[in-house]
Amino acid sequence: MSSTSGAEAKPVFRRLFQEFGLPERIRTDNGGPFASVSLARLSTLSAWFIRLGIQRELIEPGKPYQNGCHERMHRTLKAETTRPPAANRTMQQRRFNPWRYEFNHVRPHEALAMDTPAAHYQPSPRPYPERLPPLEYPGHFETRRVSDNGCIRWRSDSVHVSLVCAREYVGLEEVDTGIWNVHFGSLKLGRLIEKELRIEDAYGLWRRPPKQNV
Repeated sequence: MSSTSGAEAKPVFRRLFQEFGLPERIRTDNGGPFASVSLARLSTLSAWFIRLGIQRELIEPGKPYQNGCHERMHRTLKAETTRPPAANRTMQQRRFNPWRYEFNHVRPHEALAMDTPAAHYQPSPRPYPERLPPLEYPGHFETRRVSDNGCIRWRSDSVHVSLVCAREYVGLEEVDTGIWNVHFGSLKLGRLIEKELRIEDAYGLWRRPPKQNV
């Protein structure tokens, strides 16, 4: 692939999900295309994961050791296939393919009692759906459709949520007087402070964009 954009990554994930089924969760770092600067670091790709019923799991920024096994695999991959790099992407992929087979089917892994990953792997029983299932919220939630400019109508005003959620429904649960948790499917985006007409990011950032019409 020529970049880490969501547009390039999504067709690859779609093909993998169709072949191997849907995982329960995907754990990643905070780089693209898995995270963004939107509320709760939600990206277009991870929003699609959530629509598919996949739990998004981000490690903490600047702490790659929280994904240590994966980072260790990357280090071995780079050492054995990219030094020096191949002349182009096609030739580089020709190096990756046999390495991937050896890593999964031949090389013993200490974490698996010196067994191979292929000896333990099973496809997911969750099939890839032909149509995205609707986002569903508990009956006591308020639901709002996010407009094309990323806002919801709240009482007689508008509140900016995220352009990533445009044309999707978010759910709001009142947790205190005038304070509402804002959810996109299973993901908590933040807290709506009603009197301020702003959302406190789930990761602790305050966002107060200009007031917009819905």
